[in-house]
Amino acid sequence: MDIKDIRAKSISDLHKLLVEKRASLRELVFKASEGQLKSMHSISEIKKSIAKILTVLNHAAKSGGK
Repeated sequence: MDIKDIRAKSISDLHKLLVEKRASLRELVFKASEGQLKSMHSISEIKKSIAKILTVLNHAAKSGGK
């Protein structure tokens, strides 16, 4: 997910997206521990997306929100 797309979303949408990304990360980690995950790269992509979302949320909180 591109940072421009994340910045265009509202705060409530970002919180929902964050919950979804964390849930999918949890599922991927479980699959990786069971040996069912083919590509480990998807875990790092989701982690980066979560970091981008948190960065935008923290910036919005410090600047007073959207």
